Amino acid sequence: MTVESDLTIAGDILAVQHLLQPAREHPATVAEFAGLARAIAADRAQWAPLIRYDAATRWYHRLRTGPGYEVWLLSWVPGQGSGLHDHGPSSGVLTVLEGELTERSRATSRSLTAGSQRVFAPGYAHEVVNDSLDGAVSLHIYFPGLTEMPMHDADGDSAHDTHGTRRAQCAPAPAPGGDVVRA
Repeated sequence: MTVESDLTIAGDILAVQHLLQPAREHPATVAEFAGLARAIAADRAQWAPLIRYDAATRWYHRLRTGPGYEVWLLSWVPGQGSGLHDHGPSSGVLTVLEGELTERSRATSRSLTAGSQRVFAPGYAHEVVNDSLDGAVSLHIYFPGLTEMPMHDADGDSAHDTHGTRRAQCAPAPAPGGDVVRA
């Protein structure tokens, strides 16, 4: 079925200033954050020299900050994983830059290859693991910036110790591997 529109533009649309939105200095929508992740992924010269692989612990580097958001670069050796966690009040965009990662939640398990993106809402619990035989690199954007990472047990419930909910605190200081680069 073809739908025709009787909408036409008469005159110079650029002269209608109230219809034009100024270009945003920083992302504000899910699509803009996903676009920022794709733009960073495409600029390999910006992030590739920073990558380090650490067999003892997951390596991470805060690549950039902006008004209310953070961009993190992570590397994963074979077998490394995040554990089942959520991101507290933060939303996020996960983009695989190199290699392959597996994302598991209570409901699904999916393979994420280079170029794959996952957008998640606050409170979404998942685990990211490098199940492959090669290293992997991922980019993570959090809005607002990551302040906590509550860990969950295998049932997806917040894991508790004798002192209450166990949370991995995310300090605002620079991450191991380098200085904070402000956007």
